[in-house]
Amino acid sequence: MADEAQAADAAKKKKNGTIMVIAGVAILTVIGAGGGWVVGGMIAPKDPNAAQKQETAAADGEAGKKEEGLPHISTEANGVVLLEPITTNLAYPSENWIRLEVALAFTGPPELALAENIHQDILAYMRTVSLQQIEGPRGFQYLKDDIKERVDLRSQGKVAKVMFRSFVIE
Repeated sequence: MADEAQAADAAKKKKNGTIMVIAGVAILTVIGAGGGWVVGGMIAPKDPNAAQKQETAAADGEAGKKEEGLPHISTEANGVVLLEPITTNLAYPSENWIRLEVALAFTGPPELALAENIHQDILAYMRTVSLQQIEGPRGFQYLKDDIKERVDLRSQGKVAKVMFRSFVIE
């Protein structure tokens, strides 16, 4: 009889434990959904017509068109400037070529003349790099750091981020 009572208590405790786990998961799900809703409201555009305005600007060709007189630059939304691909040979071995596509995120309105100067500076720097300097993940990280440092010096803080879109060595 005592064994039956103990078995019934164990089954009841197991059932209560399962219910508690389900309740805990449900509460965490509700908290996660609420947090996602709050964060989504914070980063969503405040103006309901902002998305429509952005679509019409893209349809008109303003968002991705090339600027006249600056062949190496195209602008995107949110202050991002796409530089034309940089293709050059390495310093050593000179038979190897490198192709690098970079985008710049400006802190304020994009300055296209500054972006052109940065493009030319990165091109000149890539001509001085040897293959041994950029081998492996550590070498690539050093290259990214060097280019970011050069962009920071050239832009004097006007460029917030340097984004590498592609990197190919042939």
